[in-house]
Amino acid sequence: MAARGPQHRHAAHVGQGVGSDPGGGRFQEDVRPEVLEFAAELSKRGEPFVLATVVWRRAPSSGKEGSTALITSDGRVRGWLGGACAEPTVIREGLRALEEGTPRLLFLGAPEELEARGRQGVVTIPIACQSEGALEVYVEPVVPQPHLVVIGRSPAVAALAAMAGALGWRTVIVDDGGDPADYPAADQVVTSLDLQEASVTDRSWIVVATQGHYDEDALERALATPAVYVGLVASRNRANAVTGYLRDRGVSEEALARVHAPAGLDLGRVSHEEIAVAIMAELVRDRAAGVGHERVPSPSPRHEAVDPVCGMAVDVAAARHRSTHDGRTYYFCSAGCRERFEADPARFAAVSG
Repeated sequence: MAARGPQHRHAAHVGQGVGSDPGGGRFQEDVRPEVLEFAAELSKRGEPFVLATVVWRRAPSSGKEGSTALITSDGRVRGWLGGACAEPTVIREGLRALEEGTPRLLFLGAPEELEARGRQGVVTIPIACQSEGALEVYVEPVVPQPHLVVIGRSPAVAALAAMAGALGWRTVIVDDGGDPADYPAADQVVTSLDLQEASVTDRSWIVVATQGHYDEDALERALATPAVYVGLVASRNRANAVTGYLRDRGVSEEALARVHAPAGLDLGRVSHEEIAVAIMAELVRDRAAGVGHERVPSPSPRHEAVDPVCGMAVDVAAARHRSTHDGRTYYFCSAGCRERFEADPARFAAVSG
């Protein structure tokens, strides 16, 4: 069964007039196949990314309406958005959107235009490079669905699959020797105890609900994965017996300390379906508290300098254009700004302090 993909808002929905060309130009789609293929690859691997789409431009900007680029969590870009002034700014704002988990519309233009362009939901950013014109870019973070792997066969497993799916989790059932038809709510059913088929990553959550059937083998295999959470559905006494057996088999104390047992919030004596409620309540609580969220990388600290000509922030490590005056190095967003500086360095050096 196909996985439910992340949901996106179309750029045309972000505000009235977005995507239209005041000069009467036609909105052009320019999504390169390699961008879509890379997005599909990252989604399959469970890696977050940002989609950035040019929804409006004013010449002479080199961007084009409909141009889309993908920004990875470490700041790499696949696709085309615009020139030297626009791209670093879009990357920076895209990574901020990914860290915060919220989309935003960017207006990049001349400083004197910012106040008129400002409105709710729009981030205005000055670009003083004459060659850049102006752009509106919609940046949208794409964060993977939470991934739940449930091992076992019981009414609680089926109920957990249905409940997790309703909450937007991608759910894989691992039922050794089972029948996929028994789990219509699951995104995938693995009929052997092979967790490689379940594509477990460090963003996955595993619940072992074998309930007396191959508990030890299932838990040992779960602990061999990098999953962020491993829970065991069992009484406290049974859980102690299982972990004791694994300890005797040489499983490390560090690995055993990862086991959440009994899995789920303590609701007292409950039915199979209510066990599923207790487990999902714990998973939702922990995820809301940030467990697993740290797996979405925060942007690495960037050392930025201010272009003394146009006032833009420039990533020092990535800056291609730089010049030295009176023993101090200045960084520029483009060759044009560097040339203007070198024509009268004393003027711009005095302004930058």
